[in-house]
Amino acid sequence: MTQLAPAAPADLRSLTALRFVAAMWVAVYALWDNLAVGFRPDLVAKGYLGVELFFVLSGFILCHVYLAAHGEKRFSYRDFLWARVARVYPLHIATLVGVGALGAAALFAGMSIDGNVISWAALPANIAMVHAWGLSPEAGWNHRSWSISAEWFAYLLFPAFAFVAWKLRHIPGVAIGGALALIAALYVGFNAVAGFPLTEATFQWGALRIVPCFAYGCALYLAYRKAPLPAPGLIALASTAALIGAAALNVWDGFIVALAGLLILSLASLPNARAGWLASKPAVYLGEISYAVYMVLVPWQLLAVNLAAKATNAPDKHLQLFVWLAVLAALPVVAAVAYHLVEYPSRRAIRAWAAKRPNAVNRDKNAHQPA
Repeated sequence: MTQLAPAAPADLRSLTALRFVAAMWVAVYALWDNLAVGFRPDLVAKGYLGVELFFVLSGFILCHVYLAAHGEKRFSYRDFLWARVARVYPLHIATLVGVGALGAAALFAGMSIDGNVISWAALPANIAMVHAWGLSPEAGWNHRSWSISAEWFAYLLFPAFAFVAWKLRHIPGVAIGGALALIAALYVGFNAVAGFPLTEATFQWGALRIVPCFAYGCALYLAYRKAPLPAPGLIALASTAALIGAAALNVWDGFIVALAGLLILSLASLPNARAGWLASKPAVYLGEISYAVYMVLVPWQLLAVNLAAKATNAPDKHLQLFVWLAVLAALPVVAAVAYHLVEYPSRRAIRAWAAKRPNAVNRDKNAHQPA
C-alpha cells in the first residue's frame, strides 16, 4: 500500500497561510464597490474565485487528515461530522444573528440596506445550513455563508469522495485528469443551461459549485501522497505568477481553478522548514482566522461602510481610498475578535463535549474548513 512520504508534516503550514490570502481576495472583491473609483481591475473582479480556492483546499486537507482512516476502515462518520459542525456552525450562527441585529439597527436608524438582508423566508434554510442547496427562496442574512452550506454538502458526501479517492490512490494522474474533466464539463454545461457561470452560483446552485473543486482537491492529495513535487518553491512561484496573470487577463475560470490546484500542490510539497514566512507564526495565525475573516465580512461591511460613509459624507457609500483601506485593514482585527470570542472557544467546547461520549475518537487539529 502506498504510504504518505515520511517527511510529510501533519500540519501543512503553507496551506494554512494560503487560506488567509483566499479570504482577503474575496474581501477585496466584495468591498471594491464601496471604493470611490470608476474602474475595477480584472484581478479584483475574479475575487469570487477565492471561494473555489477554499473548496479545492478543503478537499485536499480533508483527505490529508481522513483518507487513510477511511480506506483502512478506521473512519468514524459520526465523529467526522461532529468535528465539522464544531468547526463551522457556531460562527455561522453568530454572524447570522449579527447580520440580523445590524440590519434591524440600520433600519431603525434610517439607513438603507438590501431588502433581502433580513429575509424570514430564508431563515430556516440558513439555520439548517442548506441554503446553497436550492432550498432557500432568496439570498439573505449572512449571504456569503452560502459557501459554508456548500461545504456542509461536501462534508456529508465525504465518504463518497473518499471511496473514489482511495480506489484511485495508485493512479493520481487519472484522478487529477478526471477531476479537471469534471470541472470543464460542469463549467461549460452549466453556463450553457443556466446562462451564467457556475463559479458565480451562490444560494441556488452553490452545492453543485463545490463538487468539482472538492474532487480536484482530493485528486491533488493523491499526487502529494504518492510523491511531493520536486522543486516545490519554484513551482509555487510560477503557479502564483500564472494565477495572478490569468486572473488579471480575465482568463476562463476553469483554467484559473486548475492553476490554483497546482499552487496548492506545490505549497503542500514545500517542507515547513523551507517555507519561510509562509510557515511563520503570524502567517499561520492569519490562516487560522481566515474562516472568521470570510464570515464577518458581511456584518463588517454593513457596519463599517455605513458608519464611514456617514462620517465622511461619502455619496452612495463610495469611500475615499484611505478610508476604504482602513475598513479593509480592520477586517482581520474584527475577525480575530470573532475567532477568540466565538469560533475557537465554541469549537473546543463542542469537541470536549463530543469527546466525553462513548467510543469518541480524537480529532486532528488540522481538520480544515474553508470559506
